[in-house]
Amino acid sequence: MGVKEGLLALLIDGPRHGYQLKIDLEAATGDAIRVNVGQVYTTLQRLERDGYVVAGSTDSSGRVAYHLTEDGRTATKDWIAKPEDLATAGRDEVSMKLLIALFSDNIDPSTVVETQRRATMSQLQDYAGLRSRDESVDLAWQLHLDRLFFSAEAELKWLDRIEERLANQGDSQEVPKRDRTEEEVR
Repeated sequence: MGVKEGLLALLIDGPRHGYQLKIDLEAATGDAIRVNVGQVYTTLQRLERDGYVVAGSTDSSGRVAYHLTEDGRTATKDWIAKPEDLATAGRDEVSMKLLIALFSDNIDPSTVVETQRRATMSQLQDYAGLRSRDESVDLAWQLHLDRLFFSAEAELKWLDRIEERLANQGDSQEVPKRDRTEEEVR
C-alpha cells in the first residue's frame, strides 16, 4: 500500500486535514507506516491535481480539510476490491539471491538458505515475544504482528522445501543453465 491509497481510504469516511491524516494513517496501520506531514501534504497536492480530492475551506486554526471526489471514491473502492499479487508485490531479494546462486558455479545456494533461515528464525522469535507482551495492544497492531509472524513461518517452510529440493537433486546433477543468445540479452 502506498501513502496515496492509505489517504484515499481514510478520506472515504469524511474530510480530514493533513496532520489528522498523518495521525490516522499511522494509527490505522499499527504504526507499520510512518510518514512525515510534508509527505502527506505533497501526496494530497498530487491527489488534488489528479482529481481525487478537493481542498475545502480553511478552519480557524488555518487547517484545510480535504474531501474525496467521486473519482477518488471510485479509485479507493477499486483499490480495496483488487487482490494483491504477492509474486509481483515487490522484488523478493531472497529469491533473487537464490536464483543467482543456482545459476552461478561459485555461489553455494545452501549458504543463501542458511543465512536467511537464521535471520528469519530471529525475526520469528522477536515476533513471538511481541505477541506475548503486546496482547492488550490495539487490534491493528495485533493483526499486523500476526501477518509478520505467519509470513516468517511460511518463509521457513519455503526454505525447508528449497533444502529438500537441493538434496533430492544430488551432487551429480547440475542446475540447468540456459544459454542466452546475444539477441535475447539485447
